[in-house]
Amino acid sequence: MKTQIVCALALVFLQSALFAQESPEKAIRAVLDAQVQAWNAGNIEEFMQGYWNTDSLRFASGGSIRRGWKTTLERYKKSYPDKAAMGKLTFANLEISLLSSDAALVFGKWELTRQQDKTPQDRPQGLFTLTFRKMPQGWKIIHDHTSSGN
Repeated sequence: MKTQIVCALALVFLQSALFAQESPEKAIRAVLDAQVQAWNAGNIEEFMQGYWNTDSLRFASGGSIRRGWKTTLERYKKSYPDKAAMGKLTFANLEISLLSSDAALVFGKWELTRQQDKTPQDRPQGLFTLTFRKMPQGWKIIHDHTSSGN
């Protein structure tokens, strides 16, 4: 009887621990939500916290490939020198596919809404494919392929 009670309590504890863990999809969405919030606050450095801080980070866009977290940060700062140029970022149509317990592929659409853009057709927008890896610091983008639809 004692053994059954101990086993039942252990099972309840294990189930509680499993439910308390955040799903990979939810954790990845939280990274993307934090990036949107940082971008919309005009904080590129905070936006970059979603990326793996390493020289191995790969960012492909505009027909070129850049490597490294610092290189990617510098590109963002040069392309978006102030909050007006950054505008308001939105992500849509997110599709998260788990490749393993520590890797995921994310596909989505991005769009910037800026005061300087006269019509919706003028707004910068496009698609992205991100590879996420689960690191000791949490889920991080290790590869980013972003295209522009304009």
